[in-house]
Amino acid sequence: MKKKEFKSSSKRVLDLMINSIYTNREIFLRELLSNASDAIDKLYYQSLTDKNIAIEKDELRILIEVDKEKRTLSIIDNGCGMSEKDLEENLGTIAESGSLRFKEENDGQKDVDIIGQFGVGFYSAFMVAKKVEVLSRNYASEESYLWASDGADGYTIEKKAKEEVGTKITLYLKDDTEDDNFSEYLEEYTIRNLVSKYSDYLRYPIMMEVENSQLKDGSDSEYETVKEMATLNSMVPLWKKDKNKITEDEYNNFYTGKFMDYENPLKVIHTTMEGLTTYKALLFIPSHAPYDYYIKEYKKGLQLYTNGVLIMDKCEELLPDYYSFVKGIVDSDDLMLNISRETLQNDKHVKQIAKSLETKIHNELLDMLKNDFEKYKEFFKAFGNQIKFGVYNLYGMNKDKLKDLLIFYSSTKKDYITLDEYVNNMKKDQTAIYYACGETIDKIDLMPQTEQVKKKKYDVLYLTDYVDEFALQMLKEYNEKEFKNVSDESLDLDSKKDKEKLKKVNEENSELLTFIKDALDGEVEEVRLTNKLVNHPVCLTTQGAVSVEMQKVLNAMPTDEKINAKLILEINENHDILNKLKSLFNDDKETLKSYAKVIYSQAKLIEGLSLDNPTEISNIICELLSK
Repeated sequence: MKKKEFKSSSKRVLDLMINSIYTNREIFLRELLSNASDAIDKLYYQSLTDKNIAIEKDELRILIEVDKEKRTLSIIDNGCGMSEKDLEENLGTIAESGSLRFKEENDGQKDVDIIGQFGVGFYSAFMVAKKVEVLSRNYASEESYLWASDGADGYTIEKKAKEEVGTKITLYLKDDTEDDNFSEYLEEYTIRNLVSKYSDYLRYPIMMEVENSQLKDGSDSEYETVKEMATLNSMVPLWKKDKNKITEDEYNNFYTGKFMDYENPLKVIHTTMEGLTTYKALLFIPSHAPYDYYIKEYKKGLQLYTNGVLIMDKCEELLPDYYSFVKGIVDSDDLMLNISRETLQNDKHVKQIAKSLETKIHNELLDMLKNDFEKYKEFFKAFGNQIKFGVYNLYGMNKDKLKDLLIFYSSTKKDYITLDEYVNNMKKDQTAIYYACGETIDKIDLMPQTEQVKKKKYDVLYLTDYVDEFALQMLKEYNEKEFKNVSDESLDLDSKKDKEKLKKVNEENSELLTFIKDALDGEVEEVRLTNKLVNHPVCLTTQGAVSVEMQKVLNAMPTDEKINAKLILEINENHDILNKLKSLFNDDKETLKSYAKVIYSQAKLIEGLSLDNPTEISNIICELLSK
C-alpha cells in the first residue's frame, strides 16, 4: 500500500487549513457533523429520482462513538458514502468540495439544502487528531474503502470491509499537554455541549451511547449503571415552526435556556421574510439589562444559522448599536460565508437582513409604546439610555428614526409621556418644549428655575439621565417646537411690561450687582435680579450651549480637560434677601462679600454642584450666625 501526497501543495496548505482558517478548534465537530448531514441529504435527494434506492427516512441518523482507551472519537452516518474515486477526489485534494459539486449538478431541484461548500471542513479534524481514518461505502457499490492520514505527509487508500452504506470517520486524538486538553472531546458533557451549541438543529438525529443510573430490578435503594442511546439534538428549530402553534411558555423556555436569563423576555418577535433575501428570525427584547450591558466588554449580536448550523454566536452586523439589547437568532440560506464558515463575507444580503430587522424591531417597539405603555415604560427603564444615545451618537445621524421612541417624565401628568403627546398638549401661547435636569424627579420638582414655567401652567420634562440633555440638544426641535432648558439664562416668559420693569430694577441696582460679581472673583459671568423665582431667593442659570448638568457629565469623564458652564447668579427681586444685600452694600461691604459667597454656595448646592471651599463657607456661615 503506497502513501499518496495531497494534490494541493502538501504540508503548507494543510497547515494553513488547520492553523489559520479556523480560530476555534472545537469547531471540528460542527464541520464533521455538517458533512455527515450533507451525506445523508445527498442519499435522500438521490432516492427521490432513483427508484433503486430504497431508504426509510426515519432510519437516517448520525452516530457519535467514543473509545476512551483508544482515545478515538468517531462520527458515523448512513448517508450516500464514498467510492474510492470519491475519497481520492474529495479527501485527497484539499479544498475540493463534493457537496458543492452535488449542489451545482442539482441546482434546479427543489429543497437541495447542502451545507458544505468549500471542501476544507473535513481537515479541521487535524486540529485535534494526530490521525484520521475514513471508512466509507458508496450506496451504489458493494465495495468499501479506508482512507487514512496522519497529516500533511499524505494519505493511503485501501479496501476494507464495511457492511452498511455510509461513512465512519475516526479521529485518533492528540496527546494532552500542559496547555491543551484533547481528552475533553471524549467526555459526554463536552460532546453534548458542542452539539447543542453548533448542531442542535441539524435535521437528522445525532445519537450517542450514554450511561444512566437506574434502580435495580426488585430494589428500592440499589442503583446500577445502564447504557442507552440518547438523541443529542432537537432537530426542529423553534423559529421554523408555525408561530400560531407555539405557546408563550415555549418561547419563554427557549429564551431563558438559550440566553441564560433568569427572567422571561419582555417581548417576542417571530418573523419570516421572503424575497430577494430570505430569512427566519426569532428575536427577544429582554425584561432587564444584563449586568455587563453598559460596559465596554459587552458584545452585541444575533446568533446566525445556516440550514440549522450555527455559523456565528454573535453577528454584530445584524444589529445597530441602539438596538444592541436585542437577543435572538437569524437563519438564512442566502448568506455568503467565508471559507471557514465562522464569519460572513461582506455582501448585500447581510445589509438587507440587518435593515429589515431594524425596521421590524422599530415597529414592534412603537406598537408596544402605543398599545402597552406600562410594558414600554418597563422596557425604557432598562434600555432607554441606549435609545437616547442612538439619538445623540454619530452626530445625530439616526435621530429621526428614534425620536418617536423617546419618553420623559411630565411635571403635569406625573408620568412618562412621548414628545408627540407633549406637543399635542401644549398651551396655545406656548412656543417651546421646556425641560429641567437633575439627579431625581423629586429634586427637579423643587428646583427654583421651574417655578416660573409651572406658574404659567406649562408642562416641564424632567430629565434624570446623563444622556438626556445631549439627546434633546441633538434633536434641537420636535414638530417645529424647540427644546428649552428652564435653567437657560435666555428663558423669557415675561410680557413687554414686565421686561421693562425688570430692566429698570437691574439698572437701579447695577453697582450692588457688580460688587457681588467682583466678590465672587470670576466664579460667575454675571449677577442679575430676576422675577422668575417665586419662593426661592437665588438660583443659577447658564449662558451658552453647556448647561450645569452637561458640565457634570463631561467632567465625570476620564480626561484631564475640565469643562465649566458659564454661570449666572440670579437673585429674586421680590425676596427679603435683596433688602439685606442692599443694606450691607450701604453699611458693611466686607460682610456683603461673605453674604455673596454664601448665597452663591447655596445656589450651587441646589444645582447639585460641589463646593470648591466647603470649609471656608462653613466658617463664614458660623461667623454670620454668631453676630
